[in-house]
Amino acid sequence: MNIEFKSFSDYTRGILYKQLVDSYSFDSKWQEYFDKDWKSYDDFFYDNLQFTNKCGFITILNGEPIGHISWDPRNMPRYVEIGHNCIVTKYKGNGYGKKQLQEAINRIAQYDGIQKIVVTTNGKLIPAQHNYERIGFKLHQRRENKDTFFSGEYIDYEIIM
Repeated sequence: MNIEFKSFSDYTRGILYKQLVDSYSFDSKWQEYFDKDWKSYDDFFYDNLQFTNKCGFITILNGEPIGHISWDPRNMPRYVEIGHNCIVTKYKGNGYGKKQLQEAINRIAQYDGIQKIVVTTNGKLIPAQHNYERIGFKLHQRRENKDTFFSGEYIDYEIIM
């Protein structure tokens, strides 16, 4: 299996949104609650490709886009925050999310003086928690989620560089 990581600009607007919809299709509440945010996220990346191509990539397996990851570098050098990190349903559970996350960490580690990488996930997303922990993220804190009743508490992780 041949995995590649390509720029957002190699694909058309809408792919990030479609991948998020598919990735969270296990429960329709996710799309109901986050649909507008996911569309805005896709629009932001495709409206700002001169910057955003440096802050994420699309994961390709044998020529097919299977996921993507993005990050926010605005708080450098103190930290970089991982944003969306998804693998489409058909390819979950095969280690592709781990490879995608490791590639992102490798790229972020190249930033001058970066002190840590942070990420937040939800209590109901057990596979995501395991993925972050397997890569080396350490639990920083748990926080009450007052935004959504269905997704569980917020779980913040970090890797000190």
